[in-house]
This record gives sequence, C-alpha cells and structure tokens, in this order.
Amino acid sequence: MKRSAAVLASVAAASVVLLGSLPAQAHGGVHGGVLAGLGHPLFGLDHLFLLISVGSAASFISARLLIWALGGAVLGAILGAAGVVLPAGELLAALAISSVGLLILATGRLIDPTSPWVGGVVAAAVGIHGLLHGSESPRDGSSLLWWTGALVSSVLVTGASYLILRSLPLAWTRWAAVALLLIGAVLAFGPLGLLAGAAGA
Repeated sequence: MKRSAAVLASVAAASVVLLGSLPAQAHGGVHGGVLAGLGHPLFGLDHLFLLISVGSAASFISARLLIWALGGAVLGAILGAAGVVLPAGELLAALAISSVGLLILATGRLIDPTSPWVGGVVAAAVGIHGLLHGSESPRDGSSLLWWTGALVSSVLVTGASYLILRSLPLAWTRWAAVALLLIGAVLAFGPLGLLAGAAGA
C-alpha cells in the first residue's frame, strides 16, 4: 500500500512539473462535427482534469454526483451558448479542478457527504466548464454533431475515472484528489495559468 501511494505521489509531482512547463492552451471558437466535439474536452487540460475529478468524486462520495455534474454541464452550456461571459473564466475553470479535489479530501471529515453543498460544488465546477464550452461551440449546422461528440467523450472520461477508482482502494482516490488539487492550482497560478489568463483578458 505504501509503495503504491509513493508511486502515485511521484506521478502527481511529475504531472505538476510538466503542467508548469507547458505553453498556454487558451480556449477559442471551434468548428467541425462529431470528431471535433469528441476531441474538444480532451485537448484542454483544464477540461480533461475536471472530467477526471468528477469521476473521482463520484467514486469516493456518491454516484449521484454524476447527475449533479450533468445538470451543471447543461445549465452552463445553455448560458455559454446564449452569450453569457464569465469574468476570469479560465482562472475559475482551473480552480474548479482544485475545488473538486478539496471536496473529496474534506467529505466525510469536515463535510457531510449527504449535504446538498457537495452536489452544488460539483455542479458549479462543471457549470463553469460547460459555460466555456457553450461559448466555444460552433454556431452553424454542425453544432448538434459537435455537442454530441463532446458529450460522448466527456461521459467516457468521467465514467472511466469513476469505474477505475471504484475498483481500487480508497487511498488511491485520496491521492488522486491531492494531485487534482495541485494540478488545478498550477493551471490557475503557474506559468500556464498566467498565460491563459492574459490570453483570456
């Protein structure tokens, strides 16, 4: 158990270092059909790690969080497609990852897992990302296909994270939560986060 925890901690540390050295990946308008939609949530690091964090939280706390996440995604996407702009959206998107990681670590110790605040945090975190997706989505006839692809890849990543961590000891999810907490902070405040924030300003 100690050895596996050490390996996971090493991977998390290496990921943080790597993230700090990567160039900014600012979000922008996208085009295309199903394939473009499939790839979109996977190529933005903040979106990808948010999906992993939701699967992790659902595996650790309750599968009901997947419903909260879906609700947040739909509401955020509708607002984004309607033209709502979130100030410092890129920064908040990165911090959303950290917030879900912190939620995992605090639930059961400081937070009642049955509290609606737990679902609210997940819904808000996903809603921020959904809003960004909504503002980036195509405005032409390919929109429906793009959204279908984005939904499929999001479900696959979240579902895989959920199923994998459900099959492992709880310690793995706690270590994953620590990694997600750090990754979100690096994306928000590291070189990548600073550049992304400047690009989104």
